[in-house]
Amino acid sequence: MTGIRAVRRNILLTGIGAAAFFWELVSLKKMNLTLQQEVILFAVTYMVIAAGVVEKTVRSVWKKRIFNEYLLILTATACSFLIFQYVEGIAVLLLFQIGSILEEVMLYRSKKSIANMMDIAPEFANRKSHEQEVQVEPSELECGDIIMIRPGERIPVDSRVLSGESMVDAKALTGESLPQTVVPGTMIYSGSINLTGALEAEVVKKYEDSTAAKVMAMVRKANDTKTDSERTITKFASIYTPIVMLAAVLLAVVPPNTFAEGDWYTWIYRALTFLIVACPWGIVISIPLTFYGGIGAAARQGVMIKSSHQLELLTKADTFVFDKTGTLTEGVFEVREIHPEGMTKEELLELTAYIECFSNHPISMSLQKMYKKEIEKQRIEVVQEIPGQGIYAVIDGKAAYAGNRELLREQRIVVPKVRAAGTIVYVALDGIYAGYIVIGDTLKKEVRETMDILKRRYHKELVMLTGDNEIVGRAVGKLLNMDHIYTNLLPAEKVEKVEEFIDSQQEDEKLVYVGDGINDAPVLKRADIGIAMGTLGAAAAVEAADIVLMEDDPSMILVILRIARETIGAIRQNAVLSIGMKLILLTLAATGLISMWTAITADVVIMLVTLFNALCLLKYPG
Repeated sequence: MTGIRAVRRNILLTGIGAAAFFWELVSLKKMNLTLQQEVILFAVTYMVIAAGVVEKTVRSVWKKRIFNEYLLILTATACSFLIFQYVEGIAVLLLFQIGSILEEVMLYRSKKSIANMMDIAPEFANRKSHEQEVQVEPSELECGDIIMIRPGERIPVDSRVLSGESMVDAKALTGESLPQTVVPGTMIYSGSINLTGALEAEVVKKYEDSTAAKVMAMVRKANDTKTDSERTITKFASIYTPIVMLAAVLLAVVPPNTFAEGDWYTWIYRALTFLIVACPWGIVISIPLTFYGGIGAAARQGVMIKSSHQLELLTKADTFVFDKTGTLTEGVFEVREIHPEGMTKEELLELTAYIECFSNHPISMSLQKMYKKEIEKQRIEVVQEIPGQGIYAVIDGKAAYAGNRELLREQRIVVPKVRAAGTIVYVALDGIYAGYIVIGDTLKKEVRETMDILKRRYHKELVMLTGDNEIVGRAVGKLLNMDHIYTNLLPAEKVEKVEEFIDSQQEDEKLVYVGDGINDAPVLKRADIGIAMGTLGAAAAVEAADIVLMEDDPSMILVILRIARETIGAIRQNAVLSIGMKLILLTLAATGLISMWTAITADVVIMLVTLFNALCLLKYPG
């Protein structure tokens, strides 16, 4: 039972049965009933309380799980009528149902907690049509439509702001508690909440392709794949249950026919108690609930995990492979070095900024950003872009060049060979070499610390795969203390390298690939675990990756590693506690040292402890 209606139905039937049971206990002495009438009365009460258990038993059998924990408890309590211990049998079943209801409520709350965190589905959209606003379903919007988003409304689809300024709360998507400022030109993503000002925006993605729809689909699939632990428990239960039932039969039959000749009542009672104790319901439910807790904890941090299976695999991860640009670095260029020849640094920077001022290339933009001053465009007479080489311009009547080494050599300008970690822009003025400027990508915040912790604390093997040239790639790789650095790689070659590492691993070792989710989709798919980082709104990331970090923060890798370890640790703790206590209680039941009441009470306590341990993960602070 997973839905709230089923839980309520179970509570209602159990409540009615409990009320009838206690009324019967109080009123029985005042009623002049025959033994047969008394058995029938208690049997009706038993059936009311047992309705939910019967439903679960039938459902398990339908799924070809013939031997299950519900069949055990039904067999034990129903057989209590055979030895006229039906009062005790009903009481045991009632306690079982109370524990089962608590289990269902906790499971429902766990799922609801995740759902609330990811309750990002927009309910409506205000589409502008002929200067009129029409409220429509988000699914009706088309690319190019103009929508209005007022304060307090949820952004219906991924859009670009046309007019207006506001603060947008994207916490449900990114885990970032602080709202972000949006202005005309800013991308806004479905599921976020507009806080302060009205916005007019242009739709850039249909609803089904928008961030909210992709994220919700991921959350819905989060528990579709069974983990190794869950598969082990399912297999264990299928073997364990018939063995226990056989052991109970032998316990009831063998002693009365051997050393305890004729004492059928005592040994049947012990066998029934043995069956009750044997029910593995605590551990069976605690494992999926623990995974719900881990997934919920990750969701609170802005991390979307497609399958609980990935949490288990993360604990076995031995090798972490990283893309460079957009993953380890910002993908934003900035001026690193200025090396003038025959002029000052300021003069070389000014000259280069003027040559590049009409270009929208990232390198040109970084030069203009560094220069900071206003460009006097009347000084520029001619501008010509030379594909693959650079730019030619005439400034103050003098020919100027900025580009790669080949551009200047074609003009018969002597250019020294330079080795630097970055893109080198060579500059010449009036046929004379003027120097060079190094443009480099910047490392992401906290990436050095993250790599250091992965290597030193977690003892992971670090690999970097990049399409950049060897000088740039090795400079970044050595800075981050990578174990292996591969450069000048095409996407297909990245897949080949990953396959080489996977083939060289032991069976229980797993490989994690971390990329930007757009151009790394093939590698994300091939890795044991694919993590897409900083890809808010990127459909390719959600489709290809197993885990998506909605915020562009490398340190979140450490967070999900800790969550994975905490999750698997909680599962192991619950398994040891449940199995250990089961063995003790089974021994006591077989020797007649505990009653049915004591057995089921102890079992309920154990179940509550394991469930509490699982739910603690939802409070994980990250």
